[in-house]
Amino acid sequence: MLCDNCGQAEATVHVTQFINGEKRESHLCEACARKEGETWLEPVFSVNKLLGGLLDLEAGAGVSPAPVRTRMRCPNCGLTFADFKRLGHLGCSQCWETFDQQLEPVLRRIQGGTHHAGKVPARAGTALRRRREIERLRQELHEAVAKEEYERAAELRDRLRALEQAPPKSHGAGG
Repeated sequence: MLCDNCGQAEATVHVTQFINGEKRESHLCEACARKEGETWLEPVFSVNKLLGGLLDLEAGAGVSPAPVRTRMRCPNCGLTFADFKRLGHLGCSQCWETFDQQLEPVLRRIQGGTHHAGKVPARAGTALRRRREIERLRQELHEAVAKEEYERAAELRDRLRALEQAPPKSHGAGG
């Protein structure tokens, strides 16, 4: 598709606007879009800025990285934590271990935890979901006992027993 303005360059910017309830579409090349002053071509939002902002929020909330590790470099790729904040990505797999203390509070804030469980396929998922629920309840039970929250621990124990003793659900005739 060619640009609606110049008719020569390929249209790479597609704009849909609703003005007074009326839909207006434009298909422009990047140069014509810039000439028309489409400010959204320069992204205000980026994942790097979002991640950097979250890291700054953690520092402002009293969650500061260990002083010894703030100037550390990844021994494998040489990335510093400041580089990570600026770039928005780690340099290698060893960075996860090098910056674990700085990354943990951010991951907890973003995802609610630091353990990746993945998705469970619907067809084969019942047994796996049950195992994961049992593991989760055991972990919660252990934490409740450690915190001396005995009423919660008893509740978790009962739920765990019921889940462990219940027969596994079958998928019916189709399997």
